[in-house]
Amino acid sequence: MHPWPQPVNPLRHMALSALAAAVPLALLLTLMGGLRKSSYGSAAWGLLASLFLAVAVWRMPLNLAAISLVYGAVYALWPIMWIVFAALWLYNLAVDTGKFELLRCWMEEHASGDLRIQAILVAFCFGALLEGTAGFGTPVAVTAFLLVGLGFAASQAVTVALIANTAPVAFGAIGIPVVALAGVTGIPLAKLSAMVGRQLPFLSLLIPAYLVWVVAGRRGLKGVWPAAVTGGGSFALAQFVVSNAWGPYAADIIASLASIAAVVLLLRVWRPHDEGSPKGIALSSSGAALELSWREGVTAWTPWVLLAVVMILWSYLKLFQMARLAIPVPVLHNAIFITLYHKPYAAIYSFEPFAAGTAALTATVITALLLGAPPSLFFKAGIRTLKQLLLPGLTVVLIVALAYLYNYSGMAYTLGAALAALGGLFPLASGFLGWVACFLSGSDTASNILFGNLQVAAAHQIGIRPVLLAATNSSGAVCGKMISPQNIAVGVTTVGLVGKEGDVLRSTFWHSIVFAVVISLLAFAQAYGLKWMVP
Repeated sequence: MHPWPQPVNPLRHMALSALAAAVPLALLLTLMGGLRKSSYGSAAWGLLASLFLAVAVWRMPLNLAAISLVYGAVYALWPIMWIVFAALWLYNLAVDTGKFELLRCWMEEHASGDLRIQAILVAFCFGALLEGTAGFGTPVAVTAFLLVGLGFAASQAVTVALIANTAPVAFGAIGIPVVALAGVTGIPLAKLSAMVGRQLPFLSLLIPAYLVWVVAGRRGLKGVWPAAVTGGGSFALAQFVVSNAWGPYAADIIASLASIAAVVLLLRVWRPHDEGSPKGIALSSSGAALELSWREGVTAWTPWVLLAVVMILWSYLKLFQMARLAIPVPVLHNAIFITLYHKPYAAIYSFEPFAAGTAALTATVITALLLGAPPSLFFKAGIRTLKQLLLPGLTVVLIVALAYLYNYSGMAYTLGAALAALGGLFPLASGFLGWVACFLSGSDTASNILFGNLQVAAAHQIGIRPVLLAATNSSGAVCGKMISPQNIAVGVTTVGLVGKEGDVLRSTFWHSIVFAVVISLLAFAQAYGLKWMVP
């Protein structure tokens, strides 16, 4: 039986074909971001639209369409949701055992009474740790609440928390966005991780200073630039090294731990002496000065340090890597011919029983044992995690299924061929594609799933290395995270600003544009002048 050839221009007019291919994405993003409909409902409608177009317009055989949907759904469950589930279980366990409250107190104790230092240490450093482990809006919700407790005005706290929640996003929730990007593009995970790790550190270096400028202006920044450089520089360096040497899983975790340690050590030998920020001692919720013992501090950090150590050791266990099973998807494997590239479309599911989620679960079990958590508390945290992820998990399954159908039907290649008309200027738009998708969907993972392969298709058309534009989609998406309605909604809820979402959006919009421009210019430079940076 001959493979089914994907039509690049099914309507025999490239503009019309591209518009038709864009309908499922436009429907999904409009329902989710514009009309504020539920994410799973929006994803379901987008999926139905893509299925109809794939069969009716692209003439894809129904059996191939159905199997590609199932293939995407299976990949969404394992490894994507498995990683999210295990990481969030650890976070809930830390909350239930009281260790997260100790960590919160430790952060307040070491943030000093200077709002500028608090913005760096709490919003950026600690927020990155939460992004790296839990993700899904947790960093904004928690750090905004903490900043209000430390003396920030509610609107300022939300703005600072949202701006800080950018550079860590691509490696959030133990690297899920990059893992998903590798799954839909077929580009090796290590290469994608390395490429993203050669873009975002430039943003990571700037963000602490940028936060101080937002809080206290140029004069305020002048007084604490050593802390801003230390926090941003240590995070950027660790993010680069880990993403390039070990992959995406522990990049945020190790970078945030390194950044927190560097800033705290700096504050032991240096303090700002200017008047650029209001001063006031950090107090606990009870109003008493915070004083944790050394043992309490170590206990507070145990879950997160243990997770980082396990993730790194896990990557070196070759036996686990050998346990990977490459399973050709029945009927679908090589049954489609990519006319744009003149080659069959492989469909091989890589099942890894010892995936990163298994490593995170191992860290969760060890943490429970070390902290003496009773089995009832351990399983209670797991059940709560499962309940929390039911609807988000359904959304991920539907979106990944949509993306796989989008790719196997050829719709992604149609859009990519149309966008290739930008020619050599496409890298300037590449980051903004990710920005738009994340703004509307609220997720770097969703942005990568939706537009990752589109970027690859465009890269092939204009002769740019696909890994660069695929990574730029993820890097650009982090800039849209701060203005996504979903992320803003999470932030305003914890600080009592419900109903003020529009004000918050206006306060962060231009910051988002500035960051997106930085990423786009960097991608353009890497495409032409700095090619040696592309792995």
